[in-house]
Amino acid sequence: MKKETKQKYVVAALLIATFLTAIEGTIVSTAMPKIVDDLGGSHLYTWVISVYLLATVISTPIFGKLADLYGRKLMFTIGVIIFLVGSMLSGLSESMQQLVVYRIIQGIGAGALTTIPLTIIGDVFSFEMRAKIQGLISSVWGISGIIGPLVGGFIVDSISWHWIFFMNLPFGIISLILIGTSLHEQIEKKKRTIDYAGIFTFAASMTSFLYALNLWKEERQMTGSIVTLFIVAFIGIILFIWIESKGKEPMLPLALFNIRLIVVSNAVSFLIGFILIAMTFYIPLWVVQGVTGLNATLSGIAMLPLSLTWPIGAMLTGKWMNKIAVGRIALLGIMVLIVGCTGMSFFQADTTLPWMMVITAISGMGFGLSTTLFTVVVQSAVGWNMRGAAMGSMNLFRNLGQTIGIAVSGLWLTDQLKGAELAANLHTVFILLIVLAVIAFVITTMLLGKRGRELSTE
Repeated sequence: MKKETKQKYVVAALLIATFLTAIEGTIVSTAMPKIVDDLGGSHLYTWVISVYLLATVISTPIFGKLADLYGRKLMFTIGVIIFLVGSMLSGLSESMQQLVVYRIIQGIGAGALTTIPLTIIGDVFSFEMRAKIQGLISSVWGISGIIGPLVGGFIVDSISWHWIFFMNLPFGIISLILIGTSLHEQIEKKKRTIDYAGIFTFAASMTSFLYALNLWKEERQMTGSIVTLFIVAFIGIILFIWIESKGKEPMLPLALFNIRLIVVSNAVSFLIGFILIAMTFYIPLWVVQGVTGLNATLSGIAMLPLSLTWPIGAMLTGKWMNKIAVGRIALLGIMVLIVGCTGMSFFQADTTLPWMMVITAISGMGFGLSTTLFTVVVQSAVGWNMRGAAMGSMNLFRNLGQTIGIAVSGLWLTDQLKGAELAANLHTVFILLIVLAVIAFVITTMLLGKRGRELSTE
């Protein structure tokens, strides 16, 4: 098989894997009302989503490190199998309690599907091609955001909610076949050391932290149990850092945080994750339906431009990376994002749908330029033996940004807020996003002077 053909098969496998994880959130959210009607257990409604995200956050850096130890192909295969087993069991659920447990399994597999494809891109493709392939990956996320609710609604109405999980099986199997026949690695045969202590303390501390955030968001006050969970999480993180500093093969090598490119990328990825989740959640759910009184269909239309301009920004990054210093591209992306956040802060009750679409289009361009740039920076800043851990760390910070973002921004809002009161609180959230975007801009200035080729370790 020719090298070009193998690379095409690899890209196809990665796009399919990305599609599975990208569409999962929107398609399951669309089906949840029907699932609750069928299985009952409405008090577990949010946990079906939360435990999946929790498992993904925890497993992402773990799979990244294991991919460095045992190879991308093996860990990708294991991750897809875990994801498919979780999908099949979720589709067979006979109670909400079962569904919550099976979603944890599915989320563990999703951690591999979000990290390892980005690692493989860094391995297989030249520096010039990485941003272009990343643009394709970004387009999958954009397309999934558009068709997810439509596909979910069609399956629920025409077939059964069970099939929103079963549909993952053929796609996952095709991805496994493609990666099995096209990706070949030469892994040095030697005894591997797995950082069990680091994995356990990391999982325990992250579980405590994210559970505390979820309770804080629900109860809207700092109770004794929530404080205790935060304390446990803090102690766990301190212990985790100590374990990582002593281990032979640490799950999250602290040496990564000696690399300025990775520190900057992770910090900005955290902030971008915060901005992204707040924007995508509050524009359709609150601004469009709560303040202006438009319907759910129009709320989806308001967000549509973001999904379209994001991959365009990613493609532009791919074209510019060898011509323009990466710091300038990153700053341009963040500046565009600042414009988008500022535009949201001017939303009013009489804001028109076209104006909302202009703002989301601008924001999507900013996300596309910046996230693609930082992904390629991390892919290129380290060699093969640390690339998985590096990508895992970036995805961890991005996921934490989203998780913390939805919890913190939600503290300003309640289900009872309407009209002018809701608009006032939303302005507070959007001003916070402007501040975070400005902080991201300041941090990004640390990349000034770096040109694309200077990052490459190939």
